[in-house]
Amino acid sequence: MGFDFQAVERVATISPTDFYNLYVKPQKPVVVERLTADWPAYEKWHFEYIKQVAGDTMVPLYNNDPVDYTKKVNEPDATMSMRDYIDLLLSGQTTLRIFLYSLMKHAPVLQNDFKFPDLKLKLIKSLPFLFFGGKGVNVFMHYDIDLSNILHFHFAGEKRCIIIPPEQTPLMYKIPYSNICHESIDIDHPDFNQWPALRHVHPYVADLRHGEMLYMPEGYWHYMKYITPGFSMSLRAFPIHASNIVRGVFNLFVVRHYDNWMRKRKGAAWIEEKNKRAIAQTNATLSKLRP
Repeated sequence: MGFDFQAVERVATISPTDFYNLYVKPQKPVVVERLTADWPAYEKWHFEYIKQVAGDTMVPLYNNDPVDYTKKVNEPDATMSMRDYIDLLLSGQTTLRIFLYSLMKHAPVLQNDFKFPDLKLKLIKSLPFLFFGGKGVNVFMHYDIDLSNILHFHFAGEKRCIIIPPEQTPLMYKIPYSNICHESIDIDHPDFNQWPALRHVHPYVADLRHGEMLYMPEGYWHYMKYITPGFSMSLRAFPIHASNIVRGVFNLFVVRHYDNWMRKRKGAAWIEEKNKRAIAQTNATLSKLRP
């Protein structure tokens, strides 16, 4: 038994005004299927093209090992040339993935292949990020630390996105001073006996294909799984709620640095303490829901 998913609403195309009024203002996710149809990227962005324009670029790679107190947040596990990584990825012999990488800085020609869409959002144009992964590779359940609105475009394959509204955070076994849930949770096959609060979580799901865009409102949890090898680009936009702007800045410049400091100070004991607190805090919320 797993989650009872609700499919993310889909539209083929949409006007900027309708997008903002129907989805941004109410903070509701949506898939826009043909937003990229007139981008050069729609035809170009496949693995061989990336190898041609960025094959010699050294890229940071990540695995899904549990949090290691000896590492800083988002510290890579390995590095490799983009060409060798794509070959390895397509061979099906790696679970390493590229995460939050600003490839545009190293292969600026890619900037000519896409457009910043006019959707009445204040896009942060200096921060287009790329993500790569092979079949079956997943990105742990988390929300973005800066609480941005996210436009997530997928290319060269198919990807499953499970997203959860921020209102359900108290049920998510969120790790204190972090933006992830307890790493022992298997999102694909949740154990509701071990994690009973998850019975009350109601996720959305969207399967993205080449060229499709998923809009994730600010603070949404998301878990990504590559159904086939593929890659994605995320564009970020400032939160529309002032409270989330403040929280995002606080997370970036206070919470993250405090967590790194405590990892150095307390080591593995800090990770264990946070995991225990995540369970205790979520169980306290759950107890209020039970009759």
